[in-house]
Amino acid sequence: ATAAAAAAPAAPQKAVAAAAAPAAAKPAAGKPAAAQPAAGATYADTPNTQVRQIIAKRLLESKLTAPSLYVSADVRLDKLTALRESLKAGGVKVSVNDFVVRAAALALRDVPEANAFWDGAGGAAVQQPGVDVCVAVATEGGLITPIVKGADGKGLSQISAEVKELAAKARSNKLQPHQFMGGTFTISNLGMYGLSNFSAIINPPQAAILAVGGAQQRVVFGPGAAGVPSSESYMTVTLSADHRVFDGELATRLLDAFTKYMENPVSMVV
Repeated sequence: ATAAAAAAPAAPQKAVAAAAAPAAAKPAAGKPAAAQPAAGATYADTPNTQVRQIIAKRLLESKLTAPSLYVSADVRLDKLTALRESLKAGGVKVSVNDFVVRAAALALRDVPEANAFWDGAGGAAVQQPGVDVCVAVATEGGLITPIVKGADGKGLSQISAEVKELAAKARSNKLQPHQFMGGTFTISNLGMYGLSNFSAIINPPQAAILAVGGAQQRVVFGPGAAGVPSSESYMTVTLSADHRVFDGELATRLLDAFTKYMENPVSMVV
């Protein structure tokens, strides 16, 4: 759950690297050198990078101030896998994560009440004007969340190219502040590490983050009493949401819209 950053009022366009970022901070260049252990000690202190210090402060703030609810869904991936193979045969390479970003953006467009943040000063949820999706990227200096801006208006190939470019800049410490400060929703995908599912921490000032697990093969049975067993690929996603903005019904509608796009991937291409 901690590997994903992930919801503060008052400044929706001032979000962060992973869980927050100061006004003009850039990600740290790399890991600070570990101090040598003192004589007789069995450990060494490793100073935190600036980004990790910010992550610690803002995610603690998130856990203390944002009452979170968690909802999960299992997404069938067989049609998406087949479409990826078809696109690859035609020379177009897109990842599962590219589909996830596209599906999340379209779901937020379809359920605009979910594309919001909590305004503490006003005591109300405020809907965001655009769908800007952050993608969590692990770097040596800490987790950072570059933004795919206007993601609901971008196709799979454009999203794929943009995510690759932003991730490369994040890892080489070349992101500009406007490329990681802001965003309206975050995606954290740990599926490539073999995790089946996890829960992420909301990334202030956003109100929700989607944690994406890896594909798992499951045995399913066909219709009828004598249904023939077969194997299908599923992926579990978990939405962590600020209960001041989301109730269970809104969270469910958002996940339902996301799942429908993922299970009918052609709708994200045409």
